[in-house]
Amino acid sequence: MKFKKFGKALLMIAASAGVVFSVTSCVQSYSVGFLYVTGTQTATTTGDGIISGFKIDHNTGNLSPIPGLPVASGGQNPGRAVLLGGGRFLYVLNRGDCTVNPCAKPNITQFSIGGNGILASQETFFSQGNNPFRIIADAPGHYIYVLDHDSPSSAACALALGSGVNACGDITAFSVDQSTGRLSLVVNAQVTSATGQALPYFPVPANPIDMVLAAGYILTLSGTPGTGDSVFPYLYSLSSGQLSVSQNSSQPLNVSQANAIALGGSYVYILANDPLTVTPTDGTSPVTYPSQIDAYTVGTGGALQAQVGGVSPGDATQTDPMFLLLESKNKWIYVANQGNNSGTTNSQSGISGYVIDPQQHTLSPIAHSPWGSGASPQCLIEDPSFQYIYTANFGDSTVTGRRIDQNAGVLNNLLGSANRSFPLTGPATYCLVTGRTS
Repeated sequence: MKFKKFGKALLMIAASAGVVFSVTSCVQSYSVGFLYVTGTQTATTTGDGIISGFKIDHNTGNLSPIPGLPVASGGQNPGRAVLLGGGRFLYVLNRGDCTVNPCAKPNITQFSIGGNGILASQETFFSQGNNPFRIIADAPGHYIYVLDHDSPSSAACALALGSGVNACGDITAFSVDQSTGRLSLVVNAQVTSATGQALPYFPVPANPIDMVLAAGYILTLSGTPGTGDSVFPYLYSLSSGQLSVSQNSSQPLNVSQANAIALGGSYVYILANDPLTVTPTDGTSPVTYPSQIDAYTVGTGGALQAQVGGVSPGDATQTDPMFLLLESKNKWIYVANQGNNSGTTNSQSGISGYVIDPQQHTLSPIAHSPWGSGASPQCLIEDPSFQYIYTANFGDSTVTGRRIDQNAGVLNNLLGSANRSFPLTGPATYCLVTGRTS
């Protein structure tokens, strides 16, 4: 009898252990979120682009395709996109057929995100300017802003930006219905057309490059051939989404080949392809770097205040930097470099990493940087658990994943991944993640 009782006790312990291991396994093997990638591969005879999607494994960062994806993006030439509503809605900016000018049939297509990350197309909305190419949202997810490269009216440029201005871009603003995700146009309360009608957009200086929402302002980065790049601020209203001119002119910058503006903590960073020559303190010969990153704070009226010593050289081994990522702890900056790519090769393309000096906000390279990516990376994104970084690559139609060393910022190979790359259906144009998993 004693033996039987002892045996039963062993069975109970074993069963309990099995339950514990089973629960532990379930807890550790969940998907931490979904990663979506827009791409130019045509989905239908209409020439629509596509959206691919993956589940992100919490333990390893490895990606597994979401069943039912890719789906059509709702228009041609999809580019940037935003996620809102706690990960319930995805909005894709389809630039349209850009073999003509202006691009034909651009739109913003709304998708709902269902269980398992599946996407269902909802409604389609339209920017008010020509050649839209950037889309951002405010932090609460109440408003969406689209940057149009060209305003449809030269007269409106002069009305908003001053006499003599005969060409400009514009920002189209939308409010977001928090229940349905539907977009409604926010009209310009400051400027009316020559006929007295409210403008359906907010003019910005010509040749816009990028924009960011920072310190209560929307800052538009623009480039003027022969005179250099500049930033134009609009004061942003949290309650109405309205944009108001805070200063009448653009602020000149010390670069002429800027291609990205990004926010990190209380600082704004501008990435530029302008060469930067640095003279070492040890008296050795000056070194010229192919690019630079400039740090600013946002002052009164949205004016940028350059940080003392805040101009940092880019990676000398990489070319054509095009995307900035400030990771969640604001300790490191990562740059996606497109490189001199030809087909599926990736010469001089990859990810550069920098440590942010907490006082001066100057940058110094992270040890072992740069790290490889696929050919011609188009974006950088940090996963919702802040463990992994991904690029989506145009040249070889892949997603590259890397694991963040939480102490040093080094990007290591994913655990259990032989090649850290995951195939896509066609070339990538942008990537984004959501922590929503149900």
